[in-house]
Amino acid sequence: MHALPYWRLSGYYFFYFAFIGAFSPYFGLYLQSLSFSAWDIGLLMSQMQLMRLFGPNLWGWVADRFGHRVAIIRLAGLAALAGFIAFFWLDRLPGMLAAMAVLALFWSGALPLVETLTFDHLREEHGRYSRIRLWGSIGFIVAVMGTGALLDLVPPLGVLWVCCAILAGILGCALILPEAQPRVLPREAPPIAAILRQPKVAALMAACFAMSAAHGAFYVFYSIHLTDHGYAKTGVGLLWSLGVVAEIGVFMLMARLSVRYSLRAILLASFAAAVLRFLLMGWGADSPGLMVVTQLLHGLTFGAYHASAIAAVNQWFPGKSQARGQALYSSLSFGAGGLLGALIAGRTWDTWGAGWTFSLASVFAALGFALIWRWVGADAAVDGSGTAKTADPVQ
Repeated sequence: MHALPYWRLSGYYFFYFAFIGAFSPYFGLYLQSLSFSAWDIGLLMSQMQLMRLFGPNLWGWVADRFGHRVAIIRLAGLAALAGFIAFFWLDRLPGMLAAMAVLALFWSGALPLVETLTFDHLREEHGRYSRIRLWGSIGFIVAVMGTGALLDLVPPLGVLWVCCAILAGILGCALILPEAQPRVLPREAPPIAAILRQPKVAALMAACFAMSAAHGAFYVFYSIHLTDHGYAKTGVGLLWSLGVVAEIGVFMLMARLSVRYSLRAILLASFAAAVLRFLLMGWGADSPGLMVVTQLLHGLTFGAYHASAIAAVNQWFPGKSQARGQALYSSLSFGAGGLLGALIAGRTWDTWGAGWTFSLASVFAALGFALIWRWVGADAAVDGSGTAKTADPVQ
């Protein structure tokens, strides 16, 4: 009987997403305390998206070519920690760019390997994945709340110590992860180019790129935006946590929603919510009530959107093309789209201001809405297990 290393896998997810909870909301505040410009902050933070274009594909290729997934995960944990420690001595842009690139290259490449490792351990018990992945959301909430409360008491430098401790936790969990026998996928993979030539697939990929670009200003400048409007760090942490709670709630409801509504309807609702969310975020920051609404909308703009998009990719890239399809989805959306959004926000933040920067984010969301409306048919759906299904399968 195969023994599932539940707590070792769950611990890795806890610390991995705890790092996001400490780093994404608060590292920009640390950079602001060093008097970096909005462009410099956007450039530095965009390295996380830039390396998502290369890191997952690079380390995935290394793992496929040479094996030893766990060894690569451990190396990634050690290198990411080493790259981050350099921030204690760096305060100039070139050196910080190099350190950020090292951190992002190794940190971003580890999670896809852990995901495949987790599913190989689960074997036929894929329903237990959500119980393991849930610890990542818990880690995020603990980190974003705890770091926010801490930064109300200590200088912004405190975020370095928190992130360093969390990265050490990632490395510690990586050192105790056990290897698993890789699964054998039975179906042959159709050519990726043939899949991408389908209008619905190309439209979905383009829409996902637009959605991530829309979120660029949010991930880089949201905490700065709130503190500029007088919010305490604890309040910032509460709002970030509220978004994750909304995301978890939607994930729990997706099985029911996907039976009742089509994939197209869920995606259209998600993109429409993003248009509204970023307009409210840009122009309504003085109202705590509106900021609560914007974070509740995260359940749609990330939770429902991501669950539907990743399920569609899983179905429309069948057999052995699934891994390449998911890598392409991650690279084009979170990588290329997030990179463009972060860089544009860094360029416009000081000159246009927060309101118009977030309004531009809404334009990206509206573009994604139009792509889904025109090219993703009403016959596309997601079944109750969370897997995309469509009446016109890939030929």
